[in-house]
Amino acid sequence: MKLTVIGGSQGTGAKVAELALDAGHEVTVVSRSGSAPAGAVVVTGSATDPEVARRAVDGADAVVVTVGGAKGVRRQRTGVTRAVVDAMSATGARRLVVQSSLGAGDSGAQMPLPLRLLMKVVLAAPLADHDAQEAVVRESGLDWTVVRPTGLTNAAGNGRWRAHEVGDGGRLGGTVPRADLAAYLLEVVSDDSLVGRAVGISS
Repeated sequence: MKLTVIGGSQGTGAKVAELALDAGHEVTVVSRSGSAPAGAVVVTGSATDPEVARRAVDGADAVVVTVGGAKGVRRQRTGVTRAVVDAMSATGARRLVVQSSLGAGDSGAQMPLPLRLLMKVVLAAPLADHDAQEAVVRESGLDWTVVRPTGLTNAAGNGRWRAHEVGDGGRLGGTVPRADLAAYLLEVVSDDSLVGRAVGISS
């Protein structure tokens, strides 16, 4: 599989790229700094640049977006995701998996009430960005899946997690290791049953 990871130079995206490379996939990473896991093809620049986004997704079987916010940039996640969607539509790439956040959209119902209230106050701006990002994804016409993790940690992954959609009765905890989130994102890429669905994940 030819996989493009937007935000793959560090954090969860780098772990997705590393796992994909270990599994024998061809991986392209967009990186402003030009850094990426060993073995990945690097497209240097910002994914908000239409030409950078087009080069990154051209020929991809799937695209994973794992970008965070950027200091001084309003709704960075939304801007990157919109540029990626436009590039995929132009090049014919179809499969899109986007890392959002638990608390976005209607997913607050999956969290304990105290955590839900805390996130609304402390993370109001990032959640607004994720809400707008998810709207871009849902309106894209692509084969999309949104993954909404709880709080991310750098703890070692254990290969176990809970993944639930809103309405299926599952409640989620407060954290998930980036390593486990990355493993789940790579699984989702190949799971056609999750196309058009948003899933929350925690340990």
